[in-house]
Amino acid sequence: MLKMIPHGNMDTWAIVVLVVVVQHCFSFTYEGSGYHGYGDDEDAYAHRNGDVRGKTGSIQYSLDYEGTPWCAPIKVKHGDVSCRSPRGEYYKNVMGSRCKIRCKRGYEIQQGHSEVVCMASKHWSGNYACREIRCPKLQMPANGGYKCSDGSYFNSRCEFFCSPGYSLKGPNTVTCQYHKSWTSGGSVCMDMDAPVIKCPNLKDKSAEPGMVTARVTWETPEGLDTADGILTDVILKGKPPGHFPEGLHKMSYTVFDRAGNKASCRFSVRVRVRRCSPLSSPENGYMKCDSDRDNYGATCHFRCTGGYELQGSIARVCQYGLTWSGMETTCTAMNINVGVRTASDLLDQFYEKRRLLIISAPTAANHYYRFQMSNLQHAQCGLDLRHVTVIELVGIYPAQIGRISHRLVPPGLSLQLRLLLQISNNNFNMVMIDKQGMDRERYTYPITSAQMFTTIDIWQGRKDEMLLQQEAGHTCQ
Repeated sequence: MLKMIPHGNMDTWAIVVLVVVVQHCFSFTYEGSGYHGYGDDEDAYAHRNGDVRGKTGSIQYSLDYEGTPWCAPIKVKHGDVSCRSPRGEYYKNVMGSRCKIRCKRGYEIQQGHSEVVCMASKHWSGNYACREIRCPKLQMPANGGYKCSDGSYFNSRCEFFCSPGYSLKGPNTVTCQYHKSWTSGGSVCMDMDAPVIKCPNLKDKSAEPGMVTARVTWETPEGLDTADGILTDVILKGKPPGHFPEGLHKMSYTVFDRAGNKASCRFSVRVRVRRCSPLSSPENGYMKCDSDRDNYGATCHFRCTGGYELQGSIARVCQYGLTWSGMETTCTAMNINVGVRTASDLLDQFYEKRRLLIISAPTAANHYYRFQMSNLQHAQCGLDLRHVTVIELVGIYPAQIGRISHRLVPPGLSLQLRLLLQISNNNFNMVMIDKQGMDRERYTYPITSAQMFTTIDIWQGRKDEMLLQQEAGHTCQ
């Protein structure tokens, strides 16, 4: 049985019906959210308990929307979420809820949103994903590289290495830290290794016959750079390949690479000269040797001073067995044969050996003769140096006397000399003959020894004799 509603309450019922209709309209499901929606006005539709009254205030309705989800629940991989709803509701994703995102160590908030709010649009105010922390990419070191445990991500450990010949300068390893930086700066690979060089291995060298040097050659060593293989210079300190004198010679090579590193090696060359026991000049003679006088292959020539004759070998050679060839050389006094039949035979004995000074006087009392002989007695050393033999012819045949040093020349042979050389026996005469038998100077009066020596010293062959005498130390004091 239907009861009539009092007219006075009609306005109240109209209000109730209006509220029910509004609630029904907003209860449609939000597509894709899985939750019932509220309204767009957060203040008007916040959780509250209120009385709905009509104009008369006689009817009260309680509108309770507590616990109604609004935004999708937040799930953060590699992170934690802490949410706070407007009035502490059980659900933390109602409109107005604020959620703080905390990423685990090694991760960071993507695009920097650490707090999001559930908006009236049923969406959170920003992205809330956590992404792994990543450090800047390491610079690849020249002439080397690196390898990492996990790329450039947090806590990745990267180890540097260098190509052969290079050494690492800086830390061996670096680690990506939570503040997006590596534990230290990058390392570099530097060429700090010295290049390698090997010097030639040379044995002792012996000089060739007649030589006091040995030819020694070798190839310039090629250094090796363990880094880039490029060398800038190879320097030899010492004598270059060629002829080396006797003795020990020390050399070294130094090589440089492009980084300025250097390396050196040392080697030596020893040149040996085979030598015989030294020879000496014979008494009253000269010795002249080629090469170095006593080395293997050297030849020594001997000569005797004027008035002396050579006995033994004229030349001797130092042989491989370090002995001298030939026989010992001596100089013996010249044996003048005054028993020859002619004056020419007598003079031939002096050919190429001695110079002659022939002094002729009619008597031994001739004052020119006596003065000349007295002057020559004090110049005997000078006469010997110049290989001068004095022949005296004193008197008139058959009473004349000839003398060569202490040897007497028979009168007949003396007369032949005067006739051969056209020397008068009536006056003082003096004839100078060179080693070739040529009549060079004649005097009819005495001369000093200095004048005589000056004349002889310009003759042919005399300069060579002077050199030999100087080398042998033959001088007059």
